[in-house]
Amino acid sequence: MTQRTNQSKQVALTLPRDTEVDIDFPREWIEFADPADAEHMVRADLTWLLSRWACIFGRGCHGIVPGRAADGCCSHGAFFTDDDDEQRLKEAVKRLTPETWQHHRKGFKKYTEVDELDDKPARRTATVDGACVFLNREGFGAGAGCALHAQALRDGVHPLEYKPDVCWQLPIRREQEWVKRPDDTKVLVDTISEFDRRGWGEGGHDLHWWCTSSAEAHTGTQPMYLEYGPELTALIGEAAYGRLAELCAARVRTGLIAVHPATTAAQETATAAPENS
Repeated sequence: MTQRTNQSKQVALTLPRDTEVDIDFPREWIEFADPADAEHMVRADLTWLLSRWACIFGRGCHGIVPGRAADGCCSHGAFFTDDDDEQRLKEAVKRLTPETWQHHRKGFKKYTEVDELDDKPARRTATVDGACVFLNREGFGAGAGCALHAQALRDGVHPLEYKPDVCWQLPIRREQEWVKRPDDTKVLVDTISEFDRRGWGEGGHDLHWWCTSSAEAHTGTQPMYLEYGPELTALIGEAAYGRLAELCAARVRTGLIAVHPATTAAQETATAAPENS
């Protein structure tokens, strides 16, 4: 789950339920070298990063499972990416109490489980009554939502320091690949793109709803590259993010933007709203 702080206000819209756009549409990409590392290249989906997507968890999110809108995208446990990911969670859990975590339990094996991912055993956060063990349900005294996210805000740190990688990275998708150039040199290429339905694998198209393709979630007041500045910095590094932000801002100044169709749909609905009221 990718709850956000109140730093990004949202435009109030009343939109029809079925507002997802086709995920196959023309996109613009940029590619640049990391100013701090000559062996690191970044390839980024400019159309996605200049979109007005913003998380609407608890503010109109339909969730990914029918009848469980309050879960957001937390209906399934979060698979860990590596040992560091698991260790960060272990440390964060120590800060939770029965008063701040509805399903409080001690011991790593009690809040994680092993599942089959691509026919290989993989550990993830456990599920309780159809949703992640760290999801506080509606009506819980400390408030609904991710217990880890809420604890990070109480501690004055960014939620990415406590949450599993997949939770704070969504809906950004990063793929890494070492690429051999014609002159036999190699560079590490980070590809930054939208985590659309396909990003979930074979089951992605069975999701009840997915926010990145929906106009309902494209109501932020700032571009995605600013909305997710801390997350992008964590993914590609401070210097690379600084260069990415410069390139995005330069493109905005030109006015020549390949607008995300979900952002266009949201803007058109906002424009038409006064006439229909």
